Amino acid sequence: MKLREPMPELTGATATLNGEVTREQLIGDKPTLIHFWSVSCHLCKEAMPQVNEFRDRYKDKLNVVSVHMPRSENDLDIELVKKVAEEHGITQPILVDNEHKITDAFENQYVPAYYVFDAEGKLRHFQAGGSGMKMLEKRVNRVLEENENAQQQQ
Repeated sequence: MKLREPMPELTGATATLNGEVTREQLIGDKPTLIHFWSVSCHLCKEAMPQVNEFRDRYKDKLNVVSVHMPRSENDLDIELVKKVAEEHGITQPILVDNEHKITDAFENQYVPAYYVFDAEGKLRHFQAGGSGMKMLEKRVNRVLEENENAQQQQ
């Protein structure tokens, strides 16, 4: 995906955990962080506390959605996904993408991967890998500030 491209549809999940969510529900209200992860990804598990902190700290200003992207046959086990999600406190909606339909729509190849969309659903930031949470936080804050300023001007 390129910057400023619209958020792809979030269809094709083989299962959803913690409630369903659609693209339409995410656009127009507030910015969105979409986080790709996998149960077999060590870096994903290390980064989870920071993702959860974003979710909790910005709960009124930011949508957070997780997409589970399997990397191997073992990752397809929904019970394992549920167990790891519970162990790591993932309470936001999780789209289980066992057929890689969402992954392909995002042209994503990495876990962990983070996509920050503004309130209009345009991609504003992408990063992959376990490092750079400070950079992600900066980008999220910038999009949140822009959204607040736009709302004040209305």
